[in-house]
Amino acid sequence: MKKLVISLAAVVALGGVAFWQFQGAAQAAPEVAFTDLQGHTVTTADLKGKVVLVKFWATSCTTCVAQMPETIRHYDELKAKGFDTIAVAMNYDPPNYVKNYSETRKLPFPVVIDAQGKIAKAFGDIQLTPTAFLIDKHGNIIKRYLGNYDEKSFMTTVEKALAS
Repeated sequence: MKKLVISLAAVVALGGVAFWQFQGAAQAAPEVAFTDLQGHTVTTADLKGKVVLVKFWATSCTTCVAQMPETIRHYDELKAKGFDTIAVAMNYDPPNYVKNYSETRKLPFPVVIDAQGKIAKAFGDIQLTPTAFLIDKHGNIIKRYLGNYDEKSFMTTVEKALAS
């Protein structure tokens, strides 16, 4: 166990690929309200019935920016099947940077600025970006991703969640 903790810490410290899958009983996603750049609000409860990727990111995070085209593609390919994405900008990200990035890249999913850090706190006090949570149709977190993740494995997990 000690080796696992040290190895995992080393992977995270080096900015490598890491992901966690929740084991045993499913963990319910926290009850939060997401208010996007257009002023529309949706709660975690409102998202039940969809498979949702909640992605914590920042415009200053090179990995986040590099992942965004793939995130857009996944959303576009899967939204008709009941998949949604919410991009949550960290509280240290300047709002004008987030708005500019969202507009110039034409992000097709809701973009939320977590100005008070309440959403990050509710999801386990998120500090590192990108951190993403995959939530099933019942509102349970089925995967947590930190950093880069394997696209094939991600898509398999999403497709399985959409089918159930």
